[in-house]
Amino acid sequence: MTMGKKLKEKLKGNFSVAGRNIELTVGESVRIAREFNELSQNQLAELTGIPQSTISGIEKDRINLGVERAAVLARSLKIHPAVLLFPPWNTDKDSAA
Repeated sequence: MTMGKKLKEKLKGNFSVAGRNIELTVGESVRIAREFNELSQNQLAELTGIPQSTISGIEKDRINLGVERAAVLARSLKIHPAVLLFPPWNTDKDSAA
């Protein structure tokens, strides 16, 4: 039994487990992280050296984020790159356990 399943079983009588309500795209995860940090696209461009037009394209899912850009953006947004690269990842369903 995985750690997540054990926790669910333990909490079963006391709480209901929250379900995922929305699926985010990579672009949406970048935009949300940027807005959470109260940065404009221009400000993020200055911090990262990534052109504002590229950031806009990423946020609109027209330009592929890629690992290198994810690392640069994540550093400036103070988050782990995986948050940007894998926003729809479901640990219960997608992990090989």
